[in-house]
Amino acid sequence: MASHRRPKQPSRTRVTVLTATAAAAVALTSQAAHADPKPTKSEVKAKVDKLYHEAEVATEKANGAKEQRDKLKKQADALQDKVARGQDELNTPRGELGSLATAQYRSGGLDPSVQLLLSSDPDTFLDRASALDQLTAKQAESLQKIQAKQRTLAQQREEAQGKLTAVAEVHKTLNENKKTSQGKLAEAQKLLNTLTAAERARIAEEEQRAGRAAADRVKRGNEAPASADGDAGGGVGGGGNDGGGGEQADLGNEVPASALGAAALQAADTRVGKPYARYGTGPDSFDCSGLTQWAYAQAGVQISRTTYTQINEGTRIPRSQLKPGDLVFFSNTSHVGLYAGNNTVLHAPYPGTYVRYESMNTIGSFQAAVRI
Repeated sequence: MASHRRPKQPSRTRVTVLTATAAAAVALTSQAAHADPKPTKSEVKAKVDKLYHEAEVATEKANGAKEQRDKLKKQADALQDKVARGQDELNTPRGELGSLATAQYRSGGLDPSVQLLLSSDPDTFLDRASALDQLTAKQAESLQKIQAKQRTLAQQREEAQGKLTAVAEVHKTLNENKKTSQGKLAEAQKLLNTLTAAERARIAEEEQRAGRAAADRVKRGNEAPASADGDAGGGVGGGGNDGGGGEQADLGNEVPASALGAAALQAADTRVGKPYARYGTGPDSFDCSGLTQWAYAQAGVQISRTTYTQINEGTRIPRSQLKPGDLVFFSNTSHVGLYAGNNTVLHAPYPGTYVRYESMNTIGSFQAAVRI
């Protein structure tokens, strides 16, 4: 006789485990379906560009704070030196006053009538009395000099202390901006690290090619096709040592704004290939305003340190009237370069790059132009 057994039912524990496993698998599949995809090279480049711009804004503010701090410190030092010299000068009338007081005590310690009785010679007494009057007048004059000098010294000490307080405040601002800039650069580097080595190399190659094309346009003295720039030139760093063409560029057929502008542009051209460095003022590394300041210094003119002050140092001109040697400002005045002709700028772009020529169309939004 055949035996009929009922199939064994799965235990409740087993059912629970299987159910949980299935639910977890569904959840993981759902998460995978909704997970953010890895950003493309172009997306990373755009984000890094934005971070570099924000870092440059902070860098220029730091440059301004440093320039202000150095100026205030110099003023405070000068005031402190003036106070020290004034204190030495004060010692002279004080000594005179002490001597006069001693003389007065010795000659005027007795009542004048008693001195007359004791004097065997009235004429001698009268001479002494006249001298005492003159002594008292000189004493009063010395006292007035001392009081005036003390008031001046007190004012100078207060002014010097105010400058030192301002120095401390500006130094704090300087450090805050440096910290902000460093943070933006670290964030940009983190994004860059999400790209493969091949992708980073491709971006660097595109930037170098765009830089060489821009330099060639200046040399040829006419416009190259718009496609020569591609989408590169305003993005991720890593350009080679040629920085976009190591040869010095002629000005083409555009006439410089002036002999001064031509000299500044030619000086900057000798720096092509030098690396970008935050707070760099040359001659071997630069940030954007450091390059323009250095270039004009070689031409014999001292301009200020930051983009925010350089924009106020010359005559404003419209973009349609740009001439080689003019200063060109971008992105809310946070970036500056020298116009080189043919819609091209010579500048120090951002960390990881080198001084190079670049199309104005790829740098950023045009803000203003100034002729020194």
